[in-house]
Amino acid sequence: MSATVVSLINMKGGVGKTTLAAQLAHAADGRNLRTLAVDLDPQSNLSQALMGAKAYVKHLNQKKPTIANIFEKYLPPTISTPSPTPFKVHDAIVKAAGYWNNTTLDLIPSRLELSNTLKNPTGKERNLAKALAKMSTDYDLILIDCAPTESILTDAAYFSSRYALVPVKPEFLATIGLPLLASSIRDFKAENADHSLDICGVVFNHSSSYSDGPETAASINEVTALSQKHKWHVFETHVRYSRSYAKAAREATPIQSTSYVRGNVPKQFAAFVEEFFTSIGF
Repeated sequence: MSATVVSLINMKGGVGKTTLAAQLAHAADGRNLRTLAVDLDPQSNLSQALMGAKAYVKHLNQKKPTIANIFEKYLPPTISTPSPTPFKVHDAIVKAAGYWNNTTLDLIPSRLELSNTLKNPTGKERNLAKALAKMSTDYDLILIDCAPTESILTDAAYFSSRYALVPVKPEFLATIGLPLLASSIRDFKAENADHSLDICGVVFNHSSSYSDGPETAASINEVTALSQKHKWHVFETHVRYSRSYAKAAREATPIQSTSYVRGNVPKQFAAFVEEFFTSIGF
């Protein structure tokens, strides 16, 4: 059975895509689902959140393959190997990147050089999908953390995915990226009628700050109305702000295992996890 592929995407930055991607990966791992996390953002925050900063820097210093090599399809020359060499997709996978003993979570990390792909994107938009197809039976779930831009990386995520999960931070201009996302997906589906790509849901993710009040309520109403217009599901559970999520990223831990986390935080996230897995048929 092939993996279900879900991209976390919003054309607006700062909405907590990486936070959700990391914690959903840990949650899937905790359920013993064979999970692959894919960092499709040159900023590489997901890579650091799962590997830990020191291990990630060591990975780069050792010049190990990353997702950038999947797009370029070769390994660049090095001191020990003075010419470009063929690239094997499985070499880009960091095995057992999860937190648990006997972890089922693997990772394809990113690096800043992925941005070079944007300079010469011609013909590369399907490379990620082709790579994931070679390993789809190795996993139950593949999660792709996307960059907040409309680019070849967006197209690569679309070609690779069955579903898109849309995190939204309820604040002023929260809807600014949603019309662009709707238009982008509509155009993709029109040009690729054989490809099934659906939004599994919109989740209110208070990733940077949280305060109930008129502005938050207005933002939630606007996003909900726009979602209803496009027939997008809106998750009932809101992932409220907690400083523990930032700490979880620093500690490379699931939210429930983060030091000094308050009990209501993992409980609330677990409720969202249940909704999410139901939305993608798990």
